[in-house]
Amino acid sequence: MENVNRKRLFIASCLALLVTAITFAIRARIEGVFTDDYGLSKEEVGRAFGPAFWGFAVAMFAGGYFIDIVKTKTVVWMAFAMHLVGIVLLLMAKDYTSLFIANVFIGLGNGSVEAACNPLVATLFPDKKTKMLNRFHVWFPGGIVIGGLLAWLLMDALNLRWEILVGLLFIPLAIYGFMFLGQKIPETERVASGVSYKEMMRNVGAPVTITVAVIIMILVATVPSLSVSFDSALPFIIVAAIILLIVVEGRVVNKITLLFPLVFFCMLLTASTELGTTQWINALLAENGISPMIILVVVTGIMAVGRFFAGGLVHRLNPTGVLLGSAIISTAGLLLLSISTGAVMTLLSAAVFAVGVCYFWPTMIGVASEYIPKSGALGMSILGGAGFVATSMVLPIMGKSIETAGAHITLRNMSVLPVILIVAFIALILIVKKHNQKAE
Repeated sequence: MENVNRKRLFIASCLALLVTAITFAIRARIEGVFTDDYGLSKEEVGRAFGPAFWGFAVAMFAGGYFIDIVKTKTVVWMAFAMHLVGIVLLLMAKDYTSLFIANVFIGLGNGSVEAACNPLVATLFPDKKTKMLNRFHVWFPGGIVIGGLLAWLLMDALNLRWEILVGLLFIPLAIYGFMFLGQKIPETERVASGVSYKEMMRNVGAPVTITVAVIIMILVATVPSLSVSFDSALPFIIVAAIILLIVVEGRVVNKITLLFPLVFFCMLLTASTELGTTQWINALLAENGISPMIILVVVTGIMAVGRFFAGGLVHRLNPTGVLLGSAIISTAGLLLLSISTGAVMTLLSAAVFAVGVCYFWPTMIGVASEYIPKSGALGMSILGGAGFVATSMVLPIMGKSIETAGAHITLRNMSVLPVILIVAFIALILIVKKHNQKAE
C-alpha cells in the first residue's frame, strides 16, 4: 500500500480503542457514585449507561452502511469529536438525564472507533486478519486494566474525586488524534477487492430484518415502559417473528446461506456474557472480600495477554473451535463466581471467566471476515453494534436482578447465555465445515 504508514495507523487505532476501553472501566467504578451521591437506583444507572452501548451500535451500523461513501478518515474524526464532547458532558453529569446524554456521545464515539478501525486493520493486514484483529482488540481489555488501576489508585487509594479520573481520558484522546493527523488511510478491503455494495448487503443475509431487530432492541433498552418481561408470551412471539423474517429475507429473497445471521445471534450472547458481567462487577462482587476493581484488572489483564498470543491458538483450533471452547469455559467461570465467597476463590473463578470470554469479541469479528469476507465493513460493524446493543438491554435487567435476587443468583442466571452458545457454536462448526467442503 503506497504511502500508507501501516505501523502508525495500527498504533493510532489501538490508542483510539484504548480510550473506548477506559470509558468502560470508569463506568464500572463510578456507578456507585451516582447511586450513593446522586440518588439514582441501580436500574436507572443501568439505563443511563445504556446509550454507551446502543450509541455504540448506532455508530457502528451507520459506519458499516456509509463508511465506503464518506471514507474511513471521516469516521475516524467523527469518533474523535464524539469522544471529546462525551468526556466533557460526563464531567458535568449530576443526574439521570445528564448522565444519559453524556453516554450517548461516548457511545457514538466508541462505535465510530470500531466502525472505522476494524475494517482498517483488516485492510492493513489482509493475510493475517484474525491474528491482527485479536492484537488490535488487546487494547480493549488492556485499556480496562489501565482504567481499573487508575480508578483504584485515584478513587480508592488516594480518595480523589471521580472527575479527576474521567479527566485523564483527554491524554490518550489527544495522542490518537495526533497519530491520525495527516495520514493517508486506505480504502476498505471490500472496495479494494471490487465487491459491489449490493453484494456486500446480500452477504449479510438479512440486512433489513437484522437492522429492524436492532432498532427494536434499542427501543427496549431506552424506554422504561418497554422493559422486557418474560412473564408473557409477547417477547417470544416477537423473537419467533424476527427469526422467520430472517429466514425469508435470507433464503427466499437473497438466496444465500444464513451463516451471517447465525454469527449475529451468537454475537448478541457473547457480548452480553462478557460486557454485562464486567460492567456490573462492582455490584456483583462487592461483598466477596476483595476489591472489584482488582478483579476487573485481573480479568481484563488475562484477556489482554490471551488476545496478544491468539495467533497460535486460532491456527491450531480454527476460529470456530476457539469459540466453542470459550463458551464452555465461560459457563464454568460464571457458575464458579456464583458460588464464590472468599477472596481467593473469587480470584480463581474470575480467572476462569476471563479465559472463557477472552477470545469472544475479536474472534467473532474474525469469523465474519474469514468466512463471510464479502460482508465487508458492514458485516463487522453489524456484529460489533449488535453486541453492544444487546449489552444495553442486559444492563438494566441485571441491575434489577442484583437489587431483587442478589449478586450470586444474577451470576448463575447469566451462565445460561454461554450454555446456549455451546449449542450455537456446535451448529456453527458444522455449517462452516459444510461450507468449506462445498468450496473445495
